[in-house]
Amino acid sequence: MSTPHVVVVMGVAGTGKTTIGPLLAAVLGVPYAEGDDFHPPANIAKMSAGTPLDDTDRRPWLDAIGQWAHGRAGLGGVVSSSALKRVYRDRLRAAAPGAVFLHLTGDRALVEQRMSERKGHFMPAALLDSQFATLQPLGDDEAGVAVDVSGTPEEITERAVAALRRLES
Repeated sequence: MSTPHVVVVMGVAGTGKTTIGPLLAAVLGVPYAEGDDFHPPANIAKMSAGTPLDDTDRRPWLDAIGQWAHGRAGLGGVVSSSALKRVYRDRLRAAAPGAVFLHLTGDRALVEQRMSERKGHFMPAALLDSQFATLQPLGDDEAGVAVDVSGTPEEITERAVAALRRLES
């Protein structure tokens, strides 16, 4: 990609944001920031207890991610954020207007299988239904691409890079 965009890797829990984000950042030669690291402790406690976050919970988290993305404007970067609702993506774009979104998509069975295989993550698979219920896919007027998460992390990253390059041209 010729322009150093900030790419927000989005999608429901279990789609591989934490796996694909660093791989994408390495290919693009930009830093990666893990979106989960921006959650305040109260959010992590709430999700660990099996309670979905509400919009009020998400505001400080989105603002922290937006601040990071703003600081990378013109330099490029990759950050993960579920960014499930359009209003969340609008909030991120307000902070970092040049951000583009990479929506990792997959069917529920595949995502649930991957969630059940990961260890040590605070997000329980029980919250997957709430994630899918909340998800609003990218609109036609939003800068971004959707990439299916079937296959290996390297295959997904390759598809993501190709899709982002097509978006840019």
